[in-house]
Amino acid sequence: MWKTRHSEVERSSIMPGQWDPLRLERVPFWFFHREGEQTALSTFEHYISVGRERLRCGYTTGTCAAAAARGAAELLLTGRAPALVRVDTPAGLPVDVELLEAASGPGWAACSVRKDGGDDPDATHGALIQARVERTEAPGITIDGGQGVGRVTRPGLDQPVGAAAINRVPRQMIAAQAQAALEAAGCGGGLRVVISVPQGEALAKKTFNPRLGIVGGISILGTSGIVRPMSEAALIDSLRLEQDMQAAAGVRDLLVTPGNYGETFARETLGLSMAHSCICSNYVGEAIDHAAGLGFRSLLLVGHIGKLCKVAAGVMNTHSRVADARRETLAAHTALCGGDRETVEAVFRTITTDDAIDCLDRAGLRGPVMASLARELDIQLKRRAGEGMEIEAIFFSNRFGILGRTPGAEKLAARHPAAEA
Repeated sequence: MWKTRHSEVERSSIMPGQWDPLRLERVPFWFFHREGEQTALSTFEHYISVGRERLRCGYTTGTCAAAAARGAAELLLTGRAPALVRVDTPAGLPVDVELLEAASGPGWAACSVRKDGGDDPDATHGALIQARVERTEAPGITIDGGQGVGRVTRPGLDQPVGAAAINRVPRQMIAAQAQAALEAAGCGGGLRVVISVPQGEALAKKTFNPRLGIVGGISILGTSGIVRPMSEAALIDSLRLEQDMQAAAGVRDLLVTPGNYGETFARETLGLSMAHSCICSNYVGEAIDHAAGLGFRSLLLVGHIGKLCKVAAGVMNTHSRVADARRETLAAHTALCGGDRETVEAVFRTITTDDAIDCLDRAGLRGPVMASLARELDIQLKRRAGEGMEIEAIFFSNRFGILGRTPGAEKLAARHPAAEA
């Protein structure tokens, strides 16, 4: 029996059961070259169950860069490159990564790691992430980007203008691995690590980097170190299942958040109970439709302005691959509230919604624009829900806090009181 691809691997031996859609689990995973012969396909086999599907996770470009840096550092300091490097990711999951293309010369060493996107590969799936390491007399780890890693040209992103587009958490991971190699080898001084992606400039054209003002390549990303697969059908199935369970338990009033940001804000800032909540991811329209069909009395949506300003424009699937109407929507409401051409254009040119709010603050227009946005959000939500279910929303920014709410949001929030301590 020949098996050649991840999707063709026999999974019938995996224990059946009811799974938490947000839980990661380590499961041994094998495929067969021929009857009776087992060979490990991958040393990283973590799965999440989403609806009725079980999907394999991958690891981020940040994890790849950290592993490559460790391998290159060990090769430089000891003369030997390990076959595998273990990276303990911020998600708490260890990843054993195979090292490729080890090479060295006078005063330098390099290794590469191939990006694994799991069961939902993105544009960087299969790309080689390379680290080149050199000794420095001064202690500490310095990190930069080489060929195929983008450069930041506009303010408002994770890294300052002029820096390589290697985000904060991947920088921490790379530095930790390089420092660990120094300590294990008993060496003093420091290391300079340069991360490169040979195909990065071409791959960047398939990402949002050109629009964000990141030029010359891709970004090295990942706050958890793990790529969580995003099967649309499975995620919608999971969303519906959560709502079905709430309805079966007799819940009448539902609290919906797009993800962790909204859930954390609802619980910690608004002080709401999450007992009758569910996560809708990008599928706001699906969440509203299913909730209305199940006969819930009300739905309160709590989300980041970056998501809900899209909904205010009638975009009910907020994934960036479907639509990204944030700047257009905010610029239109700025014009509706009397913003001059310069202010409207400044809002339109911003990279993030927080940048746009900064522009509105300088023009004294934040209050009117947020109120205008809330009115349109109210119209769109009620149009989608129909007359049988109350629906309201609260939108926020992690930096600015609550930015707006629809007229009946406080009434619905009162139906989700936090339990007394």
